[in-house]
Amino acid sequence: MSPTDPTADTVSAPGPDVGTSTCPAPDGAGTVEGADRSADRSTDQEDTLDLRLPDELVALFETGNPGAGDTHPRTHPHTNTDAEAGHEHQSRGDKHPTTVRSIQACDDLLDCVAEWGPVTTPVGVFQLVPVRVERDLPLVSRWMNDPAVAAFWELAGPQDVTEEHLRSQLTGDGRSVPCLGVLEGTPMSYWEIYRADLDPLARHYPARPHDTGIHLLIGGVTDRGRGRGSTLLRAVADLVLDNRRACARVVAEPDLRNIPSVTAFLSAGFCFSAEVNLPAKRAALMIRDRSLRDVM
Repeated sequence: MSPTDPTADTVSAPGPDVGTSTCPAPDGAGTVEGADRSADRSTDQEDTLDLRLPDELVALFETGNPGAGDTHPRTHPHTNTDAEAGHEHQSRGDKHPTTVRSIQACDDLLDCVAEWGPVTTPVGVFQLVPVRVERDLPLVSRWMNDPAVAAFWELAGPQDVTEEHLRSQLTGDGRSVPCLGVLEGTPMSYWEIYRADLDPLARHYPARPHDTGIHLLIGGVTDRGRGRGSTLLRAVADLVLDNRRACARVVAEPDLRNIPSVTAFLSAGFCFSAEVNLPAKRAALMIRDRSLRDVM
């Protein structure tokens, strides 16, 4: 099952039926990256170049060799330099403020969702807080038993049902992180941030490395139907793109019958890409592309 919805939705594996995309073509669309260019290489292996590094570079490599008096710490791919640490910076013309993390290396599959921090949205300060079963199970289970939610998530019943769903993610390999959405200090929504390229969904659409998926439900009835779903979807998609530099697209697959959910994704800057047949539903494949972020 596969979830995604400002009101409710489900998490499922995929199976596609491509419809007409509403997404404008990003810059460079139509080109193939990483294509095999071996046919362009000469088969003559006798022509070789004798390359020699300048003595100055050789000396630099020697002084940077671990165990040889190295005083220059390496920078991990996910770790910011001291000059960046603890500072906020603006990207793409100051439209998307991002907080640079000055923390130890983070090697999990989703780049440390717990450390993404709060963001200010038009409806208040919002933060994703990873679920702790012992603390959050009663609340999430109550939301799952709301008829509007249960119709799409299919997790109604005793707390054991929700607990099994949560623990399957918390004890997995980290490809999905269940979170509470906390708005102005109050938990009001449930989210799952997941690696779509590592999910069964990837078998049903042209997945790209590091595609990141979103599942969502708004828990409180008073928080629904007020535009909060689309506002928070946009904020969370921005969080993903700001904190997962390798991710070029945020994806979702709400049930096609869930019109409020599909509408919320469209309002949040997602494009309808295709209709997809999943085991538990026929879904609308929604995509927010990094290259179109400032125009959608």
